[in-house]
Amino acid sequence: MSTTHQRVALITGGNRGLGLQTAKELGSQGIILLIGARSLAKGEAAAKELRKDGFEAEAIRLEVTDPATHAKAYKHIESLYGRLDILVNNAGVEKEGVEFGTPGGFNTTSTVSQDVLKETFDINFFAVVALTQTLLPLIRKSSAGRIVNLSSILGSLTFHSDPSSPIYERKAFAYDATKTAINAFTVHLAAELRNTPIKVNSAHPGWVKTELGGSGASLDITEGGKTSAWLATLPDDGPTGGYFHLGQRLPW
Repeated sequence: MSTTHQRVALITGGNRGLGLQTAKELGSQGIILLIGARSLAKGEAAAKELRKDGFEAEAIRLEVTDPATHAKAYKHIESLYGRLDILVNNAGVEKEGVEFGTPGGFNTTSTVSQDVLKETFDINFFAVVALTQTLLPLIRKSSAGRIVNLSSILGSLTFHSDPSSPIYERKAFAYDATKTAINAFTVHLAAELRNTPIKVNSAHPGWVKTELGGSGASLDITEGGKTSAWLATLPDDGPTGGYFHLGQRLPW
């Protein structure tokens, strides 16, 4: 087991998009990067790219809906580092063409299928809870554990209830509901861990130009990892149980 004093971070879905950008943000701070990826080959390719940039990185095969890979990740991290300082729950899914395929506003509540609801919740919510619960004993061993749950402004019930809000006309029910549920998980877990050094927060990365966000998004990919990286490296007096974008609190 390593006795390194460097912080160790696991980023799920860290081989591309927001996850990879978050890894770069954390790597620039000297944090050891564990790149969780469904495909080990793709994870290793991303880790190789990160190492070329001077970061310390390795890939871990992690299928977030497969508890067996959660257990293997636990054993790997425990054997090498004995603890986990940062968990960024970044991996997720949107049903492009089912919920996000209608331009100029949409509401899928009356049409979204049970299959889409179940699949979206399995990946975006149940898998996040399961992985976090599995790895929490390792995070408890950190002197300053940080858990970042990737949410979205589309999970805000306050904004969805306000006809003047920027998201009012964009109601992709399955996706939005999973992010609202993630926010509930953040609040509840932060309350449970309030007397520990662990901080738990939800991050809205912004509308970012990624494969999921599309080319019409307002933020460049270089901005997309900033909120998650900030929450992953909060000081001891930083917030917990919050919902943030670029340092600003969002309404639940």
